[in-house]
Amino acid sequence: MDAIENFDHELRELVDDSAPRLFAVVQIYGKEEDGRIAAWGMALDDHAEIVDVEGRVRMNVRSPERGVRRFSHPPHISARLMWVREQPAD
Repeated sequence: MDAIENFDHELRELVDDSAPRLFAVVQIYGKEEDGRIAAWGMALDDHAEIVDVEGRVRMNVRSPERGVRRFSHPPHISARLMWVREQPAD
């Protein structure tokens, strides 16, 4: 492996080890009568970033769970955190 390939390999490991986890905030209407994705987020080591699907609301929160609470509107709308399944590496 030459120097450039070695450097690329090291960068790939850095990216893979540091990648944020992706999640969706799902709103559920009534008693699981209907649902929708309300926002997408990235969980980093020390906080999470959340953007609603309309692009009007952006949040920087301590944890994904903390942000999800802001999308719940009892008693008719609840919200859940759903982690995106990891995709196999190319």
